[in-house]
Amino acid sequence: MSITLSRISRRTVAAFAVALLTLFVPAVSLAAPFDRLSQLQRDADALRDDGVTGVSVTLETPHGVRTVRSGVGDLSTGQPVAADGYVRIGSATKTFVAVVLLQLVGEGRLSLDDTVDAWLPGLVRGHGNDGRRVTLRQLLQHTSGLPDYIGDVVPDLSAVGYRANRWATYTSRQRVALAMQHAPSFAPGSGWEYSNTNYVLLGMVIQAVTGHSWEYEVRARILRPLRLTRTLTPGNWPFLPGPHARNYQQFEPGGAVTDTTIAYLPFDADADGSVISTNTDTNRFFTALVQGRLLAPTQLAEMQRTFEVPATAASHRARATGSACSGHHCPAAADTGGTAATDSATWYGLPRLRTAGPPSRSPCTADQETKAAPLGSTRTSRLSSITHCAPLAGRRRPYEQHPPPRLIDVAATNPRSTTTTGTT
Repeated sequence: MSITLSRISRRTVAAFAVALLTLFVPAVSLAAPFDRLSQLQRDADALRDDGVTGVSVTLETPHGVRTVRSGVGDLSTGQPVAADGYVRIGSATKTFVAVVLLQLVGEGRLSLDDTVDAWLPGLVRGHGNDGRRVTLRQLLQHTSGLPDYIGDVVPDLSAVGYRANRWATYTSRQRVALAMQHAPSFAPGSGWEYSNTNYVLLGMVIQAVTGHSWEYEVRARILRPLRLTRTLTPGNWPFLPGPHARNYQQFEPGGAVTDTTIAYLPFDADADGSVISTNTDTNRFFTALVQGRLLAPTQLAEMQRTFEVPATAASHRARATGSACSGHHCPAAADTGGTAATDSATWYGLPRLRTAGPPSRSPCTADQETKAAPLGSTRTSRLSSITHCAPLAGRRRPYEQHPPPRLIDVAATNPRSTTTTGTT
């Protein structure tokens, strides 16, 4: 859960997966691998010093795979950070959803110029919102102007509020209905503002086109072909499989730290930010994406086509990364952990990134977000993943072993929420 109403982020002390397209950061020489490894360690240590309890960074290059760690994975035990534990990858989920939608475009089953209303008639209406004027391309690019539902599902930004409301479940249609209670930020296509409602709608469009949930299509089109056996679409199941990191949130400056490892289901269970994965799987996904193994050239070029982000959107700029601390969504430059900033252009669910100096204190953390902070210099063909905080080597706390009765019912009746340890 986040402390900023824009998409709720957890204070930097927990699982934070970061998958970056290294092709988006400056190229450097390959001449000194040991120096680069030392720099990678320094970057991880900088995040630790900035308040992250633990960091695990995996860097994949033509020379092999390297992992560095810093800090601890559990505040109560001091256990070391695991290298490849499970983490909520947050708004990196959006990139998976964007890939599925673009595959459907490539198959001729829909067009990016289709309106939302063409697939979801009458759903986007009220207070000036009109799905007849919003295109699928605008949803992908966050240029729809549609309001974000997030503020409506977080009635109390506190430890008490987190515990009281984390079990509440919503359907995609209910999330959209909440957003429709607010006026749009701007006319469709006339501005830019990050809104999770956009990707909730895209998940619904995928189901309207295919007859299957977006989770089913992600598993069939991405997870199985790439053998991403440790990437999950958990739906309303709020627990992380082991090994995984402990997540924490400091709701008030100087206040007590709250364990927030259990998902906040009101915004952790839909197409805008629910996927669970690992460093290795996340790297494999983005490698396949940039190598053209998931999208045809025309659709990949469309995904890479960028546009200016207005200065007025600065408070949401990093969210263009599709990284907005989703699992526990953090807004603004905080999404990048202070180590990167979006270029003035964005991908669908993924940003162009540029380094931005040493890290600043970030409100992001917990199992919040992936894909946003380029740590260390890398080259075009490389990817790196980061997991802040560590797993407990398979150990589970009592409340993680036995979910509340309400969640047992959900798991039994909702096919989207039955997967907890498997993927496909």
